[in-house]
This record gives sequence, C-alpha cells and structure tokens, in this order.
Amino acid sequence: MRALLVVNPKATTTSERSRDVLVRALRSAVNLTVEYTVRRGHAASLARAAAESGVDVVVTLGGDGTVNEAVNGLMSAHAALDGLDGPRAQALPALAVVPGGSTNVFARALGLPRDWVDGTSMILEALRDGRHRVIGLGRADDRYFTFAAGVGLDAAVVRRVEQARLRGRKSTPSLYFRSIVGQFMVGDDRKTPPISIERPGEPSEADLGTVIVQNTAPWTYLGDRPINPSPEASFDRGLDVVALRRLAVTSTTRTLAQLATRKGDPHGKQVLHLHDQAEFTVVANRPQAFQLDGDYLGERQKVHFVSVPDALRVIC
Repeated sequence: MRALLVVNPKATTTSERSRDVLVRALRSAVNLTVEYTVRRGHAASLARAAAESGVDVVVTLGGDGTVNEAVNGLMSAHAALDGLDGPRAQALPALAVVPGGSTNVFARALGLPRDWVDGTSMILEALRDGRHRVIGLGRADDRYFTFAAGVGLDAAVVRRVEQARLRGRKSTPSLYFRSIVGQFMVGDDRKTPPISIERPGEPSEADLGTVIVQNTAPWTYLGDRPINPSPEASFDRGLDVVALRRLAVTSTTRTLAQLATRKGDPHGKQVLHLHDQAEFTVVANRPQAFQLDGDYLGERQKVHFVSVPDALRVIC
C-alpha cells in the first residue's frame, strides 16, 4: 500500500521529534512518502498529484486548514477519473487525518482522538483491518469543505481570530469569545441585515445577518465543549443551515447563550433552521466575510452551496 504523508510544519501541537515518530510508525504499515507544505495551497497540489499517481492513502498532519486543502486536491483529481467505473470515492485515495492543529474539528467529528499519538494508533489499526468510512462533503462554488462554512458575522469572527493569531495571539476559547463580542459591537449589519438564502422551488429567506452551513455536527469546539447550532447535521445527509434573521443585541445574546449550552440547537423567532439541504444560494446586497472549515477566504456577495454525497473515503 502506497501512502503520502502531507505535513504542515507549522502544526501547533506537534514537534519535529513527534513527526519523526509518526513517520516511523506509518512506515511500519505502508510504503510512505513524506512531503512538507511550504505555502498556502501546497497541500492541495500534493494531494492531487498523489491521486493522479495512484497513491492509496493520503495522510495529513496539521489542522483543519491542511485537511481542507488535501480534500480539495483529492476532489480536483476527478477529471482524470471520469472514465473509471464505480463510485468516485472508491477511485480516489482514502484520507487519513492525524490531528495537529489547535481545534481539529474534522478529526474529532469523525471520532478520532485529539492526541496525535492516539490518532495515529487508530489509523494504523484501521489500515490493518481495512476499515474506512465514506462521507459526504459540502461544496461552496468550486471549493469543497468538510465540516462547516459561513457567510457574515460567523466568517467575520474567523477573520478577527486569524488577524489576532498573525499578531502572535494563541487560539483559545477566550480569543474567540472576545472576537465575537468585538465583531458584533462594531458590525454595521445589525439594523439592515444584507443576506438572503435562495432555494429551488422555495420562497427566498431574506433579512439575514449571518449564515452558518454545516456538513456535520458539531460546528466547532470551544476547548472540550462542542458547539452545535445544527445538532442533526451529518456526513451522511445534506447540508444544514442556521441563520439569524436580525442581529439585535437582546435576541443575539440569547442565541449565543443557547449555543453555549451542551445541547446547543438555538431557537426563537430570530433563528432560521434548514435541514438536509441538497443545494441553495446565499446572496448579499453588499460584500460579506466568507469562511470554509475555519479559514477566512475574503468577501463574497454570492455563494452557491451543494451537498456532495458519498464523496470521500476516510480512514477512521
């Protein structure tokens, strides 16, 4: 079995010594090639090249951003696989994820341990047993995502966190909380929400201040606590959506308090829930912050979302 290990050398929870241990462990089970990322987007290029060369498994060591890039690289290889018989997921290399970031939402949503040592042991066991799972993905325009996307306030908070981390701040629950409060207080969309959701054959949902799209649950974690706006979201179904109709101080504070509970699942007149959606389009009358899998990707005024079932094999 041939495997490629894609390493983000800036992964926050591993060291050079631990990476060496990981490489030796994987080489005991597979014919392993190791590549280190050197720029944004590099993991996607490496994963695509691996898929086109017939590698059996792509392993990532990094955070959710590294995983997202690798997934997009694998999925972009589909043009070379169009003439093959059988489901695309069976033709693509499987993905194995060793958690190395600060949050590791995708790995934890799959049930993998937070610790990279325990995660590696689970992957080795699954490889020996031939165990994998086929999951669906989300797609936003031409970019795939594994667990979540956001337009509006949600993505603007991600932007604030990324800016703080560039200034040397650590990714902590308190940083996210302060970023939420700060963005909410200075945001200009509270009185005139700019976002709408358009669905085939359904009336438009307008006057929305933020849109959160989930491909699985939870949406994210604050430390050990899962945050669950759409607790029924699943890799095995379509996309789930939570949107806030208006960003009034009282109602939004109540919604944030509901999210902070272990149950999650915010409710009330302000909250719009859409479950198991095959496709929809988010449209804004002015540019809005946009994020996929926790990575800020700039501003958009229109994003078309599609659920892609049975898209990827994952070792878990």
